[in-house]
Amino acid sequence: MTRVLVVEDDPQLVRALVINLQARRYRVDAAPDGATALRLAAARQPDVVMLDLGLPDMDGVDIIKGLRGWSRVPILVLSARQGSDEKVAALDAGADDYITKPFSMDELLARLRAAVRRTEETPLVPGTTLVVTAEFSIDLLAKKVVRDGRDVRLTPTEWHLLEILVTNPGRLISQKHLLQEVWGASRSTRTNYLRVYMAQLRRKLETDPAHPRHLITEPGMGYRFEG
Repeated sequence: MTRVLVVEDDPQLVRALVINLQARRYRVDAAPDGATALRLAAARQPDVVMLDLGLPDMDGVDIIKGLRGWSRVPILVLSARQGSDEKVAALDAGADDYITKPFSMDELLARLRAAVRRTEETPLVPGTTLVVTAEFSIDLLAKKVVRDGRDVRLTPTEWHLLEILVTNPGRLISQKHLLQEVWGASRSTRTNYLRVYMAQLRRKLETDPAHPRHLITEPGMGYRFEG
């Protein structure tokens, strides 16, 4: 059974989450503060962490950093903070997803299932060179993309963006991180660059660029690659 650690100081929300998760056969541990969360994470080794950023004893971003010091467990942030700065800080610290309160339980459970599914799939490890989808394939070693049996010509910038996304399958990569990696720290706020280049990649790779299956936008946060 999948074990979930819920880190949240609102007792009513904790109760609702525990009831819904246990009804779907998840094992659940709950922590009302950061110190308890870090202790339980080390002792119970959860498969997924659901984390509120506004805790009584420490900021949730510090908990993410603490967990990332020793664990790759998927971290789903649940927060009422809607500002892009807070979202970017959480994602850059190592969170895998960001869900804004209030949220529907169905959406939360879907995000949880996706996080669990990604951990169960074979991760892309150093030495893996081929990424295959139903529409196209990517040879990371040869820096080559093939769609419908034909080579797809990508610019160096398009390739760099695509490479970052496909080597982190399913993970939400923040706009700031992508901008810094591809264009450098001085361009880390130029989100229009990303919109233009992601649109170009979708036109070249997606069957329906207006409704992409693989190069997914999370508005205000970043992008993810789904295989």
